[in-house]
Amino acid sequence: MSAITPIVMPKWGLSMKEGTVNEWLVEEGTEITVGMPILDVETDKIANAVEAPDAGLLRRKVAQAGDTLPVKALLGVLAASDVSDGDIDAYVSSYVTPAEDEEAGEEAAAYHFVDVDGIRVRYASRGGEDANRPAVLFIHGFGGDLDNWLFNLDALAEKHRVFALDLPGHGQSTPKVPGTSLADLAGFVGKFMDAVGLEKAHLVGHSMGGGIAAQMAVDQPARVQSVSLISPAGFGDEVNNAYTEGFVTAESRRELKPVVELLFANPELVSRQMLDDLLKYKRLDGVGDALTSLNGGLFAGGRQSAQPGGKLAATGKPVLVIWGEKDRIIPAAHAKQAPEGATVRVFDDAGHMSQMEKANEVNALLKEHVGKGG
Repeated sequence: MSAITPIVMPKWGLSMKEGTVNEWLVEEGTEITVGMPILDVETDKIANAVEAPDAGLLRRKVAQAGDTLPVKALLGVLAASDVSDGDIDAYVSSYVTPAEDEEAGEEAAAYHFVDVDGIRVRYASRGGEDANRPAVLFIHGFGGDLDNWLFNLDALAEKHRVFALDLPGHGQSTPKVPGTSLADLAGFVGKFMDAVGLEKAHLVGHSMGGGIAAQMAVDQPARVQSVSLISPAGFGDEVNNAYTEGFVTAESRRELKPVVELLFANPELVSRQMLDDLLKYKRLDGVGDALTSLNGGLFAGGRQSAQPGGKLAATGKPVLVIWGEKDRIIPAAHAKQAPEGATVRVFDDAGHMSQMEKANEVNALLKEHVGKGG
């Protein structure tokens, strides 16, 4: 009998338990290729397209729009045309959703806290504790947290030790900041590396985090093996203060929604839960002050105060720059300021969040870049 290949509910990030099917993007009878978007799923973090991990003929849609299903539940079936409907019926009826292995313990173990200069920092670590494996450190952007990397950490953890932190004033880290310049933040991230025993790492930074990563390559070159920068700060003057100031001042879902939609080429990726989580974070004591001071120090008046991107060439570090052509926060034209010899990729149909919007492609670029960097 020819093989039957299941399409299952993906696991996006350690906290994902279930997803809701929004709609199928392909019809039964479609020849599916690897990476093709096949259906839209919404989680408590984000709505996004499920991309086919396997190729084949879509013979059966098992899940329907509106169904809420656990991770690894059967969504559809791929099989060659010579597989009978009876065989597919039998496969579907006998499919058992695998249990998550020690799920609660795994999730708890994946999030840690460490004290850095009196600031309690939440971080995630993946990929084991073998010190011989190269380390990759992910640094999120303004108003973000380590969950901005939920589509990326596991992909890099296949061959590397992976760390992602909530920067001071963000996520579940203490809502105060160690200073309001990229140099201050880069110095803090260096101290975080000390606290978790990281002598050096490949840095992956998004937006403000990209500026921090570039600044670290300039200020602490011995600790940085390579930099991968996604829509980074630090490569030009302009930044959309309708986002940075709007994010700071928004106090309701109605005010926050159009601000957060600026992050994505497709605004439908912004879920109600995402907005609720951001509002809950913004209402924590101290967060408003931390974000206000950071915005003033880094992005006052819609201008970027620091340009470490221009100094990267002198560091000799391998540089990867990724941008979305439809970025409405930091213009994709800034990618032209990448140092000579850098690998530059601009996605036509992505906005400011390429690591979410083009996760498969971004992960492939990151793995190749980090792999070359030793």
